[in-house]
Amino acid sequence: MTNALSGKVLVIGAGGVSHAAVHKMAMNSDIFTDITLASRRISSCEAIAASVLERTGVTIKTAQVDGDDVAATAALIRETGAELLINLALPYQDLHLMDACLEAGCHYIDTANYEPPEEAKFEYHWQWAYQDKFKEAGLSAVLGSGFDPGVTSVFATWIRKHKLDTIRQIDILDCNGGNNGQAFATNFNPEINIREVTAPARHWENGDWVESPAMTTKVEFDFDGVGPKNMYLMYHEELESMKTHFPEIERARFWMTFGDEYIKHVTVLENIGMTSIEPVMYEGKEIIPLQFLKAVLPNPGDLGALTKGKTNIGDIITGEKDGVEKTYYINNICDHEVCYAEVGSQAVSYTTGVPAMIGAAMMIKGIWLDAGVWNTEQLDPDAFMDMLNEHGLPWNVVELDGPVDF
Repeated sequence: MTNALSGKVLVIGAGGVSHAAVHKMAMNSDIFTDITLASRRISSCEAIAASVLERTGVTIKTAQVDGDDVAATAALIRETGAELLINLALPYQDLHLMDACLEAGCHYIDTANYEPPEEAKFEYHWQWAYQDKFKEAGLSAVLGSGFDPGVTSVFATWIRKHKLDTIRQIDILDCNGGNNGQAFATNFNPEINIREVTAPARHWENGDWVESPAMTTKVEFDFDGVGPKNMYLMYHEELESMKTHFPEIERARFWMTFGDEYIKHVTVLENIGMTSIEPVMYEGKEIIPLQFLKAVLPNPGDLGALTKGKTNIGDIITGEKDGVEKTYYINNICDHEVCYAEVGSQAVSYTTGVPAMIGAAMMIKGIWLDAGVWNTEQLDPDAFMDMLNEHGLPWNVVELDGPVDF
């Protein structure tokens, strides 16, 4: 453990995840002593600040900044005296915000890895390339402290530390059993969500990536608290980081549940070109179809009051302990209505925002503050796991009879 920080933070981004995270930071003002929330649209920041004041009695500061403007962001870091930048903006801005932290001498944490706006391709190599820069500057950058990535990676590290000597197989299962009554709506930012869903599926097996068409591998799974749901094989960024940092892994897969209506809508939208990120001309202006689609879809941040049901997210991990094969299922079940009552967010925002708060707390306390660029599975899991139990995301672990049969 290195020296703790003062608790002065700058949060960039004012969407649904930020709403949940900032409320939880304000509820832990002994850790987060000074919070500034900034975004391109200051009105969004002010709305969150008003809700925070009403719910917690804590006043947070607001500011307007373009996260892609490195100089302006670095100036805001200096002006606020922030020692930690918490990036809850879109992943397109990750590199610019990391540059601003290097310029201003500020630690960094985010919830999702960098993705170039012009290509639906999210990989860690762009951010991992900052390792030497952060190390030489004596600064820490923690990547992917949401739920998946984030908690799912910490779950794996905890299992490897306390239950297994090695990990042979890991399946990450993400189930949202919530219902908001909408004909079609995404659980989080529609642009990011649809880019993920329509990308080819990839999983890691026997030392290589195996690719398959999007949404073609389907398995039914009975989720505690939710019931039977169809889950689909997808690519997700923690597969890349976990196969890198746990090199003994033979197979790593990511599964997410979708209802038949969701699949039907996405298929139609893809067939007519509305999920494309290639520019098209419309009435003399260049537009991106997916960005236009985002503008007409329901805002996930507005669906909290309507959403009922539960999420169930976790890992099924098989490995060896003292030469004997064992399989564990570790997961969290979260209730949409309970989350909304506490912070005014549905569970998808809550399950990302709370781990962002906890990861930031790990850095402020000096527990996760070594110089360099780190994924959450590289860091000690114990204090983080304790805070999950204390701050609304209790977890459960059970030993299964054997590896998954799907």
